[in-house]
Amino acid sequence: MREIDFSKFSSIKIGPKVEVEEIDEADNLPKGVFLIGGANNLLISPNPPPLAMLSKKFDYIFEDEDGVHVGAAASGGKVLSYAKKRNLKGFELLQKLPGTMGGIVKMNAGLKEFCISDNLISVLVNGEKIAKSDINFGYRKSGIKGVIFEAVFAKKEGFSRELFEAFKSMRSNQPKLPSAGSCFKNPPNDFAGRLLEAAGFKGKRFENMAFSGIHANFLVNLGGGTYEEAITLINEAKKSVFEQFGIELELEIEIVARH
Repeated sequence: MREIDFSKFSSIKIGPKVEVEEIDEADNLPKGVFLIGGANNLLISPNPPPLAMLSKKFDYIFEDEDGVHVGAAASGGKVLSYAKKRNLKGFELLQKLPGTMGGIVKMNAGLKEFCISDNLISVLVNGEKIAKSDINFGYRKSGIKGVIFEAVFAKKEGFSRELFEAFKSMRSNQPKLPSAGSCFKNPPNDFAGRLLEAAGFKGKRFENMAFSGIHANFLVNLGGGTYEEAITLINEAKKSVFEQFGIELELEIEIVARH
């Protein structure tokens, strides 16, 4: 077990101090726990379910004839650095993308039309190898039910400096304050940020939480923000956008609370 203070550990700097179980073996999964990864897109309640995380045993990268094997506990930054040094293409979108690879693959993270699954071959889930063709990847989702322990990517030469710089530039306009990344998924043929701004939520504040004045789809912690304040703003935004535009915004942030 490892004690984690989520008000310091999570990217949005909200959450209690709790004991988190560390997983060392792919076939030794605790029942009924929520896997936290790097806690980069999570909003953790004061009363969360039992939590678990992968140990450093799953923080690795190696290559063989099958492709590039990446442990789910490896950070996106570590994998990007590895790909740059070895001239491997398909990893450029990891530029300035926080989190561990398990979470990045599970939510099919990316930017614009690029997704991490584009270059994926297979994943190891709950000790079972699953081919990409058997996974229902979609926009910011994968449908993977279970714990990802490893991802295998195609080994292709040609790291693109142009794409790398483009991703860097696109992410440079994101707020610097603590957040959990994009709050809502973009609805079909529209942008959550545009809808939130049109509904008057750009810069809108409640106590110590706010929708950023830089990018309306980033819920930011102004300092000392709480779970309750965040939930209040999220619910207000969803209600207002639906009332004004008839569009039901879907969360990209994952709320971790005991049901």
